[in-house]
Amino acid sequence: AAIGLGSAMEALRAAGRAVLRSPRLARHGLALRRRRKLPESWADMQEPLLEGMCFTLKYLGMTLVEKPKGEDMAAAAIRRIVATARVGARKFQKVILTVSPRGISLQDADTKEMVENISIYRISYCTTDKLQNKVFAYVAQSQESGALECHAFLSPKKKIAQAVTLTVAQAFQMALDLWEAAHAGR
Repeated sequence: AAIGLGSAMEALRAAGRAVLRSPRLARHGLALRRRRKLPESWADMQEPLLEGMCFTLKYLGMTLVEKPKGEDMAAAAIRRIVATARVGARKFQKVILTVSPRGISLQDADTKEMVENISIYRISYCTTDKLQNKVFAYVAQSQESGALECHAFLSPKKKIAQAVTLTVAQAFQMALDLWEAAHAGR
């Protein structure tokens, strides 16, 4: 199910606004920058983000969801993923998650094999869970089936999960800025 360019850009804007409006992120945003020594201003983030910012996380799993965004939907999906992950006695796959204005790429941390590339235009929501505060999750439309999938990752610390979420929000904004600059003359 292909979406038109106009609706894709509106989806990108809406996803960026939803992430930036998250009350949890607003409360912790400034403290996060001081403690983790993240760049002080948005301008300082642009160059490293263009290249891609990497985070090493453990992949917990995926579940299908009905809606493209929403805090309650994401919390329920994360609960399902975590409950399923706890039942299995398997070791979680360690991945390098790279965030850029192009989207999110996942690489196996041990083998360096590319697992998946998710276009920024297919991502509709991302969050750090309130209860499972070391869990970062995003919702994206599957390229193969068109279904909405919620993928969850465990980070070593809650500040890292929050940093991934903030970085994705900044990637949304940068992708929008780049798209608008490319289409300014049309």
